Amino acid sequence: MAAASSSALAEEQARIEIGIIGMGDMGRLYAQRFADAGWQHVNVCDREENYAKLAEEFKDSPLTVWRDGHYVSRRSDLIIYSVEAAYIDAVVGLYGPSTKQGAIVSGQTSVKAPERAAFDKHLPDDVHIISCHSMHGPRVDPTDQPLVLIQYRAPDEKMRLVERIMACFKSRFVYLSYEDHDTVTANTQACTHAAFLSMGTAWRCSEAYPWETGLYPGGIETVKINIMLRIYAAKWHVYAGLALLNPAARTQVQQYADSATAMFKLMVAEREEALLQRVFEARRGVFGWADDEEGAGGARTRGDDAEGPRERKPILMSDRLLDRFHLVARKAVGEDSAPAPAPPPNSHLALLAIVDCWHLLRIDPYAHLDLAATPIFRLWIGVCEYLFRSPARVRASVRAAIHDHDFRADDTEFVVAARGWAQAVRFGNFELYQWRFESTSAFFAPRFDEAAVIGAEMLKAVAALEQQ
Repeated sequence: MAAASSSALAEEQARIEIGIIGMGDMGRLYAQRFADAGWQHVNVCDREENYAKLAEEFKDSPLTVWRDGHYVSRRSDLIIYSVEAAYIDAVVGLYGPSTKQGAIVSGQTSVKAPERAAFDKHLPDDVHIISCHSMHGPRVDPTDQPLVLIQYRAPDEKMRLVERIMACFKSRFVYLSYEDHDTVTANTQACTHAAFLSMGTAWRCSEAYPWETGLYPGGIETVKINIMLRIYAAKWHVYAGLALLNPAARTQVQQYADSATAMFKLMVAEREEALLQRVFEARRGVFGWADDEEGAGGARTRGDDAEGPRERKPILMSDRLLDRFHLVARKAVGEDSAPAPAPPPNSHLALLAIVDCWHLLRIDPYAHLDLAATPIFRLWIGVCEYLFRSPARVRASVRAAIHDHDFRADDTEFVVAARGWAQAVRFGNFELYQWRFESTSAFFAPRFDEAAVIGAEMLKAVAALEQQ
């Protein structure tokens, strides 16, 4: 039986043609993975003005470069549009009518509402639609990461073919509808991205690398800094489409800015009891812990059983783990290395605001954690969980917010940045979003290569802990 299956797969790999329209970072990842797995006909294209350069780059590879999407669409049995969500309608409108009869069409956009509308509008009735979305960036190993598949207009036999083709990623298939996909991605990415974008903008406006000021020496700050750098090292459109084209994401980004603003006003007014009350209400609402309860076993999440809530294993274990990846060390250091200096008291406004946002929007961050969480979201909920698990840490954070003004300048810039990002998202302004992103990205660019290595090691270390 195994030999027969292997023989059948080899026959498919020799016969089936795969097409990719759009050779950005994710398009390249997909194309290379398919070719490496033995699929013999991988057709790719990018914008027509890039044809000569792309053809030269891949002249000695198994990929076949075509001048435009018409050539790819008319011959391929599976066509994947790997283009920005803002342009999906225009690109599908251009090449969709050339789709081979009976082919499967897929899209790799991070927000699916515009993608579905484009497919419904421009694709012939005699083609099938099965969309996908790898819930990670191009520099993350796709092994065991969630890969969303959306069987929108296709029989089961076509779905099985897509699964066989996508098996080379070694990812975990997650089956959703278009609507559920956009809800899940909003709940796992919108506030996360808003937080890190705001951090980076705040530090850029302060004209200081946070790891060099002495205020952010390690622990939770390690996650903040490394993931902020990973986001700004990517392309702006990766995050713009999700934020500007997904209505649920727009709501969350605005609430995140409102939560940061409201908590900052309490900090400035030195209303410690009011801030404590708000923070502990959010702690109870999101994690289920009583005000005096140490959440040693992780967060309580609602189960379907009659026994009530169940405990989740904590995502991050200790500052000791995180200190191994402190950026100032220039490289990931070993367990026996000297630990980073103890972090000074910090308001952790970014973390307080995100839990407050989840609470007010009644979002359970754990609901989609096992389903389709990105590596960044998994880390972010981990540091939120770590801070909020200990009532003592929460109270120390609030005391620092009220009485310690060392972070007040950064917190001011952070609130201004969060409101600025919310405005760009609310007005759906791609040009403003791009300008805000790239101006901050340019400031941190000299440290991207270093951060990429350390950040990747940090993701691997935390993933390994979760599998224990």
